[in-house]
Amino acid sequence: MTHHVVLRVVAKLIIPLILLFALYVQFHGDYGPGGGFQAGVIFSAALILYALVFGLDSAQRAVPTTAVRVLMALGVLLYGGVGITSMLLGGNFLEYDVFAAEPAAGQHLGILLVELGVGITVSTTMLAIFYAFAGRRAAR
Repeated sequence: MTHHVVLRVVAKLIIPLILLFALYVQFHGDYGPGGGFQAGVIFSAALILYALVFGLDSAQRAVPTTAVRVLMALGVLLYGGVGITSMLLGGNFLEYDVFAAEPAAGQHLGILLVELGVGITVSTTMLAIFYAFAGRRAAR
């Protein structure tokens, strides 16, 4: 891929914008369309584009497989942890009202944390699937 100079330059320009858009979708999700799942897909699409343009080895140096696995588990733990914490505070599982004195503030915080967990999990799961398939050797 070293001879595709235009592709590499355009990718270097557009990948940060894709990542920025993923963050916008992530943090704007409780105000409008979007949220953790959509942001996770967009975020992983940027990383997959990086791998396609610059090579799988380069992508795995930037985001190692071990980090992907740890973040995948962390996202699930964040989602479940919000639910368990709400139960420990006297509410039902994923009842966000108990996180703050004002229910609206608790709802906002709870949804933000759950959507962040979903975004991390979706992004790293898609990246793990890509790494698994892209790293396979062709059968002869």
